[in-house]
Amino acid sequence: MNETPAVDFTQHWAGLVSLALFIAAYLLVIFEEATELRKSKPVLLAAGLIWVLIGIAYSLAGRTGDVQALAGQVIENYGELFLFLLVAITYVNVLEERRVFDVLRAKLVSGGLSYRQLFWLTGTLAFLLSGLLDNLTTALVMGAVVLAAGARSPRFATLGCISVVVAANAGGAYSPFGDITTLMVWQQGKLGFWNFFALFVPSLVNWLVPAAIMHFAIPKSRPEPSSERVSTKPGSAGVVVLFAATIATAVSFRNFLGLPPALGMMLGLGYLQAWSYLLQRLGRRRNDHDMVLDSFAQIQRVEWDTMLFFFGIILAVGGLGVLGYLALASDLLYAGLGPTSANVAVGVLSAIVDNIPLMFAVLTMNPPMSEGQWLLVTLTAGVGGSLLSIGSAAGVALMGQAREHYGFLSHLKWAWAIALGYGASIIAHMLINARLF
Repeated sequence: MNETPAVDFTQHWAGLVSLALFIAAYLLVIFEEATELRKSKPVLLAAGLIWVLIGIAYSLAGRTGDVQALAGQVIENYGELFLFLLVAITYVNVLEERRVFDVLRAKLVSGGLSYRQLFWLTGTLAFLLSGLLDNLTTALVMGAVVLAAGARSPRFATLGCISVVVAANAGGAYSPFGDITTLMVWQQGKLGFWNFFALFVPSLVNWLVPAAIMHFAIPKSRPEPSSERVSTKPGSAGVVVLFAATIATAVSFRNFLGLPPALGMMLGLGYLQAWSYLLQRLGRRRNDHDMVLDSFAQIQRVEWDTMLFFFGIILAVGGLGVLGYLALASDLLYAGLGPTSANVAVGVLSAIVDNIPLMFAVLTMNPPMSEGQWLLVTLTAGVGGSLLSIGSAAGVALMGQAREHYGFLSHLKWAWAIALGYGASIIAHMLINARLF
């Protein structure tokens, strides 16, 4: 990734202080709930200070001119990710504002299905939707369905939430849009758009194994049918079509024009802006307030703490790479253990450490790997977070939404089944995609 040659500062005072700053900042992120300190704040501070130390170290080494190029490469990586996520999250916010997700929830809950049928349906939808939306949004939407249906069955609510988290993380691993990590791998050109779909079956196995085990613990009874009636706001179908067109545009920019997908997503934001203008004009003319769509209000609803957290993490990890720590880690992991063991270890680590800095670290290390190995680390980084409830954004968010039914210990009770699915998905990938190794 870095064209400008770096210097090994791993034993230099600037490098050691930078490493200590990163560890301290990440500990504050882990204990965010206890400290009530938003996660973006410590990583932004640490990232800035790390690059101050890098500037000083390179200046003392007589290589001041190299620092700007090194920092520019890291900022460019984040810039593409930021623009892509900004558009994708805005579309999801608009779909929520148009009540598309509310209608889906109401139809599922009022369908008269048994708890076991709802368990499989919510898991299947979580797996499929995560590939189009993202695992966090999918987990929250399908988690709301599980909680509504399981109001009188705590066991179903708990197991349904676990299934949704595992399915959402698994579904995000086979699509370039399903997870931040897959998006990073695609944007860095390690895998082509269609290459990711080789992970569909291994990802499905990752969810099916624990789901099949949990199935027998689900009550056979049916929840009381709901009479709730919800309808979408005018223009919702147009938003769905434009979201699909935006994804197609981003893919086309990369595959046919050789342009960054983020540019295609920004063009897609233009589609949405034009559609919102049309709805505003029609809504005011007809005095229909439900029709009016303020797209800028939905952009403001983007979770900026998360976006700034991504910036801080990428800048900090990039800084550690410039100082030489990622090259050292690459030698220990990929040269010492071998790519297969190293990639499996990355997945296990992602149950404790967020998969975004882990994947960015792997991309920065850029170890020589086959397509099959890049697919393996994409799979393990995506699904490894399911091993613990705190290992993924989907799990953490659903713990907050369903705190009475779903928590760290309730998820931990089924970690053995999830671990079986993790191992089975790796074996499935190595068998099905053996030709790619």
